[in-house]
Amino acid sequence: MAGSQGDERAWVRGAQRGSVSDLESLFRHHWPRAYRAAYLVVHDAAAAEDIAQEAFLAAIRALDRFDRRRPFGPWLHWSRARTLRREAGEAGLETAAATPAADNPHARTLAAALAELSPEHRAVIVLRHLLEYTPGEIAELTGLPRGTVNSRLRRALDHLAERLGEEVR
Repeated sequence: MAGSQGDERAWVRGAQRGSVSDLESLFRHHWPRAYRAAYLVVHDAAAAEDIAQEAFLAAIRALDRFDRRRPFGPWLHWSRARTLRREAGEAGLETAAATPAADNPHARTLAAALAELSPEHRAVIVLRHLLEYTPGEIAELTGLPRGTVNSRLRRALDHLAERLGEEVR
């Protein structure tokens, strides 16, 4: 993905000016990760596609407010998270997170442990370990101090380790 940050900024600039091809480039570049993130939460292909599409639509509607100096990916994922919470509600999100693929007992155990986390702890775990953002990027994305992000990550990992009976890194 090296070099893609410059491309991304150019695509955002073009999309803000109304370029359909730049908007399509943003979509193609970010779709796999947006879909994967939604699928990891809901474990349903059609629902994940709907959630990722709604996140893109929300991002497009707010594109004029996007700060081009910032990376587009975290902003899009934040839109997706808001969309998921609005569509599923907090109880629905916990249920979805606790309903993994039936044929993977390890996924069921992990999903159940994730569902037990507070929304704040679950958010940093998903951002860090499923979406692979750095703690610094998570701090910027959420507006939290980096120390708070690190603390939440540690507490969440400690809970998961206790729940799963092994050290989680």
